[in-house]
Amino acid sequence: MRLFSGVLDSSSALACAVLGSVSDRLGFSRVFFGRASPSSMPALACEAAASSSAAAAADACAGAQKPWLFVGLGNPGRMYKGTRHNVGFEMIDAIAEAEGISVSSKQFKAIVGKGLIGDVPVMLAKPQTFMNASGESVGQLVSYFKIPLIQLVVIYDDLDLPFAKLRLLPKGGHGGHNGMRSIIDHLKQSRNFTRLRIGIGRPPELGAISFVLQSFTEQEKEELEVTFQRGLQAVRIMVQEGFNKSAQFVNTPPQPPEMLNR
Repeated sequence: MRLFSGVLDSSSALACAVLGSVSDRLGFSRVFFGRASPSSMPALACEAAASSSAAAAADACAGAQKPWLFVGLGNPGRMYKGTRHNVGFEMIDAIAEAEGISVSSKQFKAIVGKGLIGDVPVMLAKPQTFMNASGESVGQLVSYFKIPLIQLVVIYDDLDLPFAKLRLLPKGGHGGHNGMRSIIDHLKQSRNFTRLRIGIGRPPELGAISFVLQSFTEQEKEELEVTFQRGLQAVRIMVQEGFNKSAQFVNTPPQPPEMLNR
């Protein structure tokens, strides 16, 4: 996993519903995913909170349970919207859309949303520091909200994975990705946090910087929809059943239909 040295200097089953309106994120019709069904809440406070907004419910339940923090990496601004380097942002948007979480608050140099996946409190974040300084935001979020590193998940693009493939790992290095390098630096060199990598492929001719700033083709957008569905299911499995089951789901290639029918 070796990404270029930087682009900018400041830089349970899955339920699918009907096709929604045209997405303004990647520019294609988005599949709306059914929200994960919460199991019975562990405390009366959580039961009361669940009937209010997602953010209020998350705040009420987080007293007894620290939230998971899912961070998608990308670059802010309209000129980078829908580019390969911003698939981390797109995955966060897909989770937020499916779970009814509004990612709109500005905290610690990020756009943040709080909510529940099932009965588990989560935070979704998109750092606005530009890719190369992502750690400035992530470090502050982890510190202020006292997020255990085992509940931090960073989602980002990977040139060394085939396009639209996912890989879920419990820890690791930065692999040359400057966003990850910055996060590790701001976590006091700790690498013990989960990362969900989204393959964007490696260009045969174009330089890496030019390639990751390109928009997706129509065919690639369709393929990414499947990837986002799998990513969403992986996140739901992770918070409700644990990392190992989620990793097994993500890292085991899906079998072709003809194999499943044998």
